[in-house]
Amino acid sequence: MLGAGEDFVQTKTIATIGYIAPEYGQDGIVSTSCDVYSFGILMMETFTRRRPGDEIFSGDFSIRRWVNDSFPSRIHKVVDANLVQLEDEPTDLKMQCLTSIMELALNCTLATPDARISMEEALPTLERIRVKFCQ
Repeated sequence: MLGAGEDFVQTKTIATIGYIAPEYGQDGIVSTSCDVYSFGILMMETFTRRRPGDEIFSGDFSIRRWVNDSFPSRIHKVVDANLVQLEDEPTDLKMQCLTSIMELALNCTLATPDARISMEEALPTLERIRVKFCQ
């Protein structure tokens, strides 16, 4: 509905807590950057099997902070253990793939909208990850 660079102010928050961008929750500013933020949170949820509303995330401790604090050297501590089984041979390749996905998710969820990547950048990045690691 909104083109690049367009935004508007929403006076009533219509979103799910945990998925909304900070500027939308605080100021009611809606933009395509809000969608990018939600997409990043959704990727984190998908690959960690943790919802942003889980009870471990309270106060300033969020799913984004949890992933960010573990990135990149301890990313194996936050990703779903079912995705990387120890008996699987290409564990290193899987961890590189998961690290790339989490890096993309973190770039989608930066605090300021102008610092976030756009969906036009996120999609080709996700496609490059798929081609590189999922052949």
